[in-house]
Amino acid sequence: MYQPYPTPSQQGSAFPPQSYNHPSYSQPPYNNTPHTSSPPPPAVLSPPTAHNDLSSPPYTSSGPRPFPNDGRQNSGSNISIAAKEIKLHANPKEREMYENMADMYSIIKTVEHLEKAYIRDSVSASEYTPACSKLIAQFKTAQNLLKDQVPDLNKFMSDYRLDCRASYDRLAVKGFPATLEHSVVSDSGGFKVVAETVQHFITAMDSVKLNMISIDQLHPLLNDVMESLNKNPSLPPEFEGKTKIKNWLITMNSMKASDELNEEQVRQLLFDLESSYNAFYKLI
Repeated sequence: MYQPYPTPSQQGSAFPPQSYNHPSYSQPPYNNTPHTSSPPPPAVLSPPTAHNDLSSPPYTSSGPRPFPNDGRQNSGSNISIAAKEIKLHANPKEREMYENMADMYSIIKTVEHLEKAYIRDSVSASEYTPACSKLIAQFKTAQNLLKDQVPDLNKFMSDYRLDCRASYDRLAVKGFPATLEHSVVSDSGGFKVVAETVQHFITAMDSVKLNMISIDQLHPLLNDVMESLNKNPSLPPEFEGKTKIKNWLITMNSMKASDELNEEQVRQLLFDLESSYNAFYKLI
């Protein structure tokens, strides 16, 4: 049976006086003096080394070693990436070639938009004709500069993903504005249009007789004849002279500006001009 520890009043002879000088009580149980020592130094980790064993994490005797930086921890670090300009050309000659190719690209796209604008009646015939003629002349100049680098216009358009069918037909096939291909009613008086047509016919025939047989000399003259014929509302749609001039324009468009007509072609052109002029003179 448990007996409680006797109190001092209950202590008698059976319990001699106790001395509380036990060694365990000689020192206070706690050190109440102020703490003045410095904190223990931090643990020194060994420097990270390469760890090629992927089967277990890289542990060392001092504990787990931090993994190498994966890029996410360097978001605040000063990392400078030098931006380098990529040049397509290595010399001035190549630079000029790429600039000429860029001009040809822009002309093809511009003619495509101009053709669609004319079809949708967004531009009038008087605005369309000079703009289209100017673009055709610019295209011929660019094509002449790139005759060695761009021998095939179809391949050029395919390489640069140019889906411009109307532009290709206008620039590469026909080479003259749509107003010269189809009759356009002119606001000018009938007599003035007839006089201009006669003048253009005579100028073209005289130029051929004077041996002006290069393409860059004949093409503008035939353009003027075709344009003046289309301004005559009295002419039938299938006028023979218009068909002949149109075929000659298409033929010259496939040739270079520096090319010249041979003797047979010169005789045939002069014959077609004279026969067309006579047919026109009979109708008026």
